[in-house]
Formats: sequence, structure tokens, C-alpha cells
Amino acid sequence: MTVSTNDLKNGMTLDLSEGLFSVVEFQHVKPGKGGAFVRTKLKNVRTGAVLERTFRADEKVEQAVIDKRPMQYLYRDGQQFVFMDTVSYDQLNVEAAALGEAARFIKEGDSAALSLYDGEIVGVELPAAVELTVSETEPGLQGDRVSGARKPATLETGLVISVPLFVNTGDRVKVDTRSGEYLTRAQ
Repeated sequence: MTVSTNDLKNGMTLDLSEGLFSVVEFQHVKPGKGGAFVRTKLKNVRTGAVLERTFRADEKVEQAVIDKRPMQYLYRDGQQFVFMDTVSYDQLNVEAAALGEAARFIKEGDSAALSLYDGEIVGVELPAAVELTVSETEPGLQGDRVSGARKPATLETGLVISVPLFVNTGDRVKVDTRSGEYLTRAQ
């Protein structure tokens, strides 16, 4: 589907020769002389790289129609994650590489929104924070109450994060999915 650069909106996805890009911001500029143009900041959907690009006003670009589907992660099958569409109940096998960083935060039964373009997964949206169980960490020493002291902890998904000394093996912790940092101990 072709769209004019005059009709760009934030969040719109464009299929350019360099790849698939989401419009982060745009500005229409009409200089005193010369033709009007549109200055944009675009984010590569696959890599996250940000690119600034200027288009002529009313230039035609290809809009990518992204299908965002609510899915539930069922189980892992070798290098693939098996998801179920929560609307149609269809199952979808997804390569770990297609999930990128999201694979480190997701456990069986969790929900995620998968963005698909021509059958290819181009994005994964997780909740802002997830609760995971600590599968391995060193015990905190009694009386060791140094403020802000941290220790490494391996979570049930294999992710290793830095946690406060009072967190023990078997505890559930909340982790920020954007930064991968410990937030709090879950109840």
C-alpha cells in the first residue's frame, strides 16, 4: 500500500529499500524558497537502529501493514518457541532468533504481542515487567547489610541479573523487560 509522505504518522511502519522502519517522529518543513519536504526519524523494526531521512513533500513511500497478534507462549521445542494465537487458537513455531531479547524474559504461559509482516516476526511486545523465579544464586551472608550491595542471580529462563543480597534461590523477582534490571521481590 502506497502512502504520501504528507500523511505520515508516528508509529506508522514503512517498507523502504533499507528495510522495515517505524516512524518515530516527523516534521513538515516549508522553506522560503524551494520545495517543501518532510524530515523524519525512523527506527529499524528488526535491528532497532535509528535513521534520520528527508523526503520530498508528497513523495510516495510503501506502507507496511503489520499484523499485531496477542499470543500465549506454550512451550519450547528445541530452538523454537511454540505460541498459540489467543483469538484463533492457531499454533505458531517461532525461532529463538526472531524473538531476540524477548526470549530471555518469557516463560510458559506468558502472553506477548507478536508483530508479523508477510508471515515474518518483526517485533515482540512484552509486559513492562515480568515475574521470574531465581533458580540459582549465592546465599546472602547474615549481617552483610551493605547498602546497595548486589550479587548475580540466574533466573528460570537462564537470564542472569544483579539482585540485592537478601534475594535467595526460589524467590520470585520482578524484572524490567526493557532494561533487564531487577525491580523488586514479588509476593
